[in-house]
Formats: sequence, C-alpha cells, structure tokens
Amino acid sequence: MGFAEMLLLAVGLSMDAFAVSICKGLSMKQASLGAQAVCGVWFGSFQAIMPLVGFFLGTMFAGAIEAIDHWVAFVLLALIGVNMLRDAFGKCEACEDHNADLSAKTMFVMAVATSIDALAVGISLAMAGNVNIFAAVLLIGVTTFLLSAVGVKVGNVFGSRFEKKAQLLGGAILILLGLKILLEHMGILV
Repeated sequence: MGFAEMLLLAVGLSMDAFAVSICKGLSMKQASLGAQAVCGVWFGSFQAIMPLVGFFLGTMFAGAIEAIDHWVAFVLLALIGVNMLRDAFGKCEACEDHNADLSAKTMFVMAVATSIDALAVGISLAMAGNVNIFAAVLLIGVTTFLLSAVGVKVGNVFGSRFEKKAQLLGGAILILLGLKILLEHMGILV
C-alpha cells in the first residue's frame, strides 16, 4: 500500500472523529487550543492504537484464512464504509446533546466509539499484505489528531454544515479502498 492510499485510509478513518469534533465545537462558547488539543489527542491516539491491535490480531489468523483474505479485507472495509454512509443520513448522537464535556470519561467513550472501525481496518491491513503498519498507524494518528483539532474549530465557527459531508466522504473512501484491494487480488487492477 502506497503513501497516497495510506493517506486516503487515514482521512477516511478520521471522518467519524472529525464529525464528533464538529459536534464538540458546536457546544463550546469558544474553541480554545486546549480543547482542540484534547479532542485531537484522544481521537488521534485511539485511531492509531486500534488498527495496530487489529493488525496483530489479523496476522495471528492470516494463515487460517489466506485463501479468502482479500474478501475479508473488502467486506470489512465495505461494511465500515456503508455504516458511515448510513450514519451520514441519520442523526449524529454526539450532536443531539451539544455537550462540551471534555472529561476523561466522556472522551474515552467517544474515542473508543469512533475508533472501533479502525480495529477492523487493522485486520483488513493484515489481510492486504505489503503494509508498513507502523507508518500506517502513525499517519492515521497524526491525520486524526489534526482533523479532530480542526473539527472543533470548524464546529465552533461554522456549525454542523460539514458533519454529514465528512461522513459521506469517509464512507466512500473506505468502500473504494476495499474494492481496490479485491480488484488487485483478482488481477483486474495492477
């Protein structure tokens, strides 16, 4: 997987955290750098840790499912992408309360909730092969940190205009990456 594909994956994965950060920004009177950093660190850290865990889980079982690993990667990425698209047309639960709470308990729950899909992506990366997982998780973590910090400010300044678009973009990216992995394995794409 090349840098451009890893960057697209990082952006796609960070869209849930970006959308939740927008919601956090909506509820704040002023989006301070501290608040932006708190969201960035929580979301970026979990988005980096989860694919690493998923990758190691995936490599443990790679031998057992080697014949269908490309299908596993495709299905996982497609399901995550479709779920993000579906969520884009529903209500954002984080935005319903407009809660500016940045406590460790609240941020932990939100960071885990927005990074569960990254665990499955880590499994997909193990199945895809040819992935430098440490470079991938670093890029995912940094991208999520930056987009989450920006999301707080965007939500504070512009409101929720970008939340649905971010989820649509993230879902589409993940589905297309899954399709690319499948088509490459089948020899249709080189």
